[in-house]
Amino acid sequence: MRLAAIIPWEEIETEYKKYFSKRIGRTAKPVRLALGSLLIKEKLHITDEETVETIRENPYLQYLLGYESYKDEKPFDPSMMVHFRKRLGPDAIAKINELVAKRYQETVEAESGEKKKNQKHHDANEQGNQGRLIIDATCAPQDIRHPHDVTLLDEARRKTEKIIDTLYAASDLTIKPRTYRKQARNKYLNFIRGRRRTKKEIRRALRTQLQYVRRNLRTIKELQNKVPSTTLSTKQRHDLIVIHEVYRQQLQMYKAKTHSIPGKIVSISQPHVRPIARGKARAAFEFGAKISASMTEHGMIYIDRLQWEPYNEQEDLPVQIEKYKQRFGRYPESVHADKIYRTRENRAYCEARGIRLSGPPLGRPIKETAENKKLLRQLRKIQRIDEAIRQAIEGGFGNMKRKFSLGTIYEKLQKTSETAIMVCVFLTNCEKILRDLFMHFLFLLGFKPYKSALKAVV
Repeated sequence: MRLAAIIPWEEIETEYKKYFSKRIGRTAKPVRLALGSLLIKEKLHITDEETVETIRENPYLQYLLGYESYKDEKPFDPSMMVHFRKRLGPDAIAKINELVAKRYQETVEAESGEKKKNQKHHDANEQGNQGRLIIDATCAPQDIRHPHDVTLLDEARRKTEKIIDTLYAASDLTIKPRTYRKQARNKYLNFIRGRRRTKKEIRRALRTQLQYVRRNLRTIKELQNKVPSTTLSTKQRHDLIVIHEVYRQQLQMYKAKTHSIPGKIVSISQPHVRPIARGKARAAFEFGAKISASMTEHGMIYIDRLQWEPYNEQEDLPVQIEKYKQRFGRYPESVHADKIYRTRENRAYCEARGIRLSGPPLGRPIKETAENKKLLRQLRKIQRIDEAIRQAIEGGFGNMKRKFSLGTIYEKLQKTSETAIMVCVFLTNCEKILRDLFMHFLFLLGFKPYKSALKAVV
């Protein structure tokens, strides 16, 4: 009930109606039902089918979805959850997140009197910088099998064999084209079961699977000339296009004796997924979307960039600072970022706008003497405080990956996966607002332990 109260449903509904026709088709589900269902799924960390059944038996969840009274019936078919993610999309969820987070921050600033202080500070300082901006990047891993070149080619071979079966059944041929599927499968299993595989064995297995895939693709091309174009299903046609690209990439890497190539496909069912170099102790690479996020001093998180191709996050710092200015009408007083953001270009950009970038200065460390000992101690203290402030966004990422589905995205399509990521961020901000309201309520009741925490928030 409190969550329903902080979301401006009427404004969202006005924007949502623009995507529908008034004359064609059935009446669309209201946006409160669509968005609320996605929030329930992420909050409870359940499947689409379990979400529908949970809504059916819970009156509080039905209140969140806008029901006037309890109904012991399924609100919709579970397959509608996919349409909700497609219809809303990541852009719409991002706009809703911007609206709710910005309103909350403005409310907190108004209650704490920061607006008056900002006006005085603006009169004294020409730039009027105020507030803190915390930025970082992370990866949202997809639910895919750990990629291996030989395994990927084996999957491509098996899919092409099924396509050949479909085309042969629709043709008038009396002799089925050879695929050597049993022999190919046995060779793959003998290779993959080995514990320690040498480079020579890996190249031999790659060459063998490439030959089988090449033969199957040639056979498919011959069969397609003899059957109607509608013989294959939409998914089979899509898989065939992806397999052609996989074969081209794997053949190019085999000839160049390398394992990397721009735009490398690691999953046939999800060809948009790319390997993202993270350099973590657990895994050097993660497979999913890379996101650049920013957090304000009041704990609101915004997604400034979501991309499947790998990129260097240090180039996002100017863009994130400009977006902060668009949201709040001023530049931040300080930016707290990781070491990778502290380049000469970013430092010059911040210095030109009166923004303090966290971290030690470039160059050789200053030698400690009796004269500057006190000054260096103060600088080290500031650096420790800056690093402690920067950890807030790390905690936000950890919260979304542990409590919600950002740790493993189970949606298959690119758009639905992006929508799920945005819903995780939006729900995280909503929970932060609800926690702050609860702390404020306890403080009004006289619970002193929450007084210091309240001051840190407002």
